[in-house]
Amino acid sequence: MILKPNQIFGLVTLTSSGARFTSTTTNLQFQSRTVSAKMANPAVCDSEKKLITHVIFDMDGLLLDTEKFYTEVQEIILSRFNKTFDWSLKAKMMGKKAIEAARVFVEETGISDSLSAENFLVERESMLQEMFPTSELMPGASRLVKHLHASGVPICVATGTHKRHFALKTQRHGEIFSLMHHIVMGDDPEVKQGKPSPDIFLAAARRFDGEPVHPSKILVFEDAPSGVLAAKNAGMSVVMVPDPRLDSAFHETADKVVKSLLDFDPAEWGLPPFTDTTA
Repeated sequence: MILKPNQIFGLVTLTSSGARFTSTTTNLQFQSRTVSAKMANPAVCDSEKKLITHVIFDMDGLLLDTEKFYTEVQEIILSRFNKTFDWSLKAKMMGKKAIEAARVFVEETGISDSLSAENFLVERESMLQEMFPTSELMPGASRLVKHLHASGVPICVATGTHKRHFALKTQRHGEIFSLMHHIVMGDDPEVKQGKPSPDIFLAAARRFDGEPVHPSKILVFEDAPSGVLAAKNAGMSVVMVPDPRLDSAFHETADKVVKSLLDFDPAEWGLPPFTDTTA
């Protein structure tokens, strides 16, 4: 099933001291062929791409192939209610904090009278804990992370995942995540609101060493629509690596869309080019 865009999440105001995000209702419709200037910055031009000095990675569905676990568990839970989990619902949940995604899940499926968001999270927890340690890296993730680190580009992770799940998901990939300058998670006290609020990306930007980094110099990698909006709401450039089942109308908010991290060309953004031709 193809995902359809159906939400406006907020607007961002860039100021001399950073970005200010104003939350809006999550039930507003927007035209699939238009991206509101209030919701996202226009695509960056070639000259602006040359200003990129720092990189922030999302994790689930971007560096790690973990989104499939959430899908499987949610399909199992819904089967009890003779309902199915489809990708139009998944699009609304991706990238959000756990409790926010859970509320979307029970409300959109009409099971909130039988299963609360909190109980939904409890029920899926045991199943996810068994799955997370088997997480695999997404294609091209290792190559890109190692290349940027070796080239001296400051990199970090900004993920909605909480600490307890992060440890399970990354336990087989310590080498890659040890290369990150820092990692900001969804239960970090500075992250007051989940994506598409820019909180997590602004928090990640503040933790790089040296002078404060202007958002325009940061490139974010994301796979989820709400994550792309969060990056744009933070005033940052964003490369989207979407699931192929995602409706292409979602792509318009991103500055660049690639099928895989294997297709990303650092040189297009003024970053050190790859010196090999292998993944």
